[in-house]
Amino acid sequence: MLKIVIDLRMINASGIGTYIQNLIPVIIEKFSNIEFVLLGYVEEMRKYSLVGRGNVTTIDLQAPIYSVVEQIALFNVIPKDTTLFWSPHYNIPLLYRGKLLATVHDVFHLAMPQFVGGIHKRLYAKGMFTALRYKADAVLCVSHFTAAEFGKLVGNNDEESCVIYNGVGESWFKIKKNNNPRNRPYLLYVGNVKPHKNLISLLRAFTSLLSKIPHEIVIVGKKEGFITGDDKITDVADSLNERVLFTGYVDDELLRQYFIHADALVFPSLYEGFGLPPLEAMACGCPVIVSNRASLPEVCGDAALYCDPFNPEDIAQKIKLIIEDENLRETLRQKGLERAKQFTWEKCARETIAVIKKVLSQ
Repeated sequence: MLKIVIDLRMINASGIGTYIQNLIPVIIEKFSNIEFVLLGYVEEMRKYSLVGRGNVTTIDLQAPIYSVVEQIALFNVIPKDTTLFWSPHYNIPLLYRGKLLATVHDVFHLAMPQFVGGIHKRLYAKGMFTALRYKADAVLCVSHFTAAEFGKLVGNNDEESCVIYNGVGESWFKIKKNNNPRNRPYLLYVGNVKPHKNLISLLRAFTSLLSKIPHEIVIVGKKEGFITGDDKITDVADSLNERVLFTGYVDDELLRQYFIHADALVFPSLYEGFGLPPLEAMACGCPVIVSNRASLPEVCGDAALYCDPFNPEDIAQKIKLIIEDENLRETLRQKGLERAKQFTWEKCARETIAVIKKVLSQ
């Protein structure tokens, strides 16, 4: 029997975790005649109904990513009769010699070195991406932008390279409004709070609007290692007092209520390989303002209001425009819903399965 081994240690990471949670169960179901071996935290896999399936076995693997320990552990646990190993990130097993499939979500570590702490991290990323280029039998890129960045900064893969978009789950289109999480109108930002997400420009833009709009800004995402270490962010956030709320991590149910009650999602990121939050916002009818950089125009099409992420004044103008123009908000809601419907995990799974079948047949 054919055996596909998948590294699922990042099942609870933000974007990559969403990819794993939504795609892998469908792949396993469609390939009922293939044995799957899942590597990672077994209890976490259990939450997503990946444990106990007839064609699935699990191996507990808790080695930290991006480490020498990881490479040794992978070499020791990957079954010798593996037909195909699938890495949903660029940290591929260097000592593995069989067929290899890898998903590249972005090339951030190479494209924006100014935001990557320490030359050792940049060298690691360069080495791993180069190895991936030569070792992988197929490379899945989540956007044409990411594929182009990979070709430019790493080089074209000698084998199969293809673009397969992420999806948005059907449940995002069916959210019912419960109680508003806030007692005043608000704008929303969702994502890890890291420098390249450009929160500083968003907060500066919002500061210039304090006397013009009644809104607060709600920031949903992990802020460890950024807010506490960046005096500029801290100073601007402190000056906003009760007008800014950092929620930290919230569960899915509360997150969706934040989305559906917001007047707009503002997402001025400098670099995104795909950008799930704007797509999820569109699916639940929340208008979006996004950066005009990286993959965001590719994903959002004509269903978003675009801003220059390097210009807080432009961000402020777009925020003011979307708040004051009810017709614009409604237009963006309708366009957003139609745009989001084009991105499904079923389509992502179908296209991924086609690539897997091709690799297995070679």
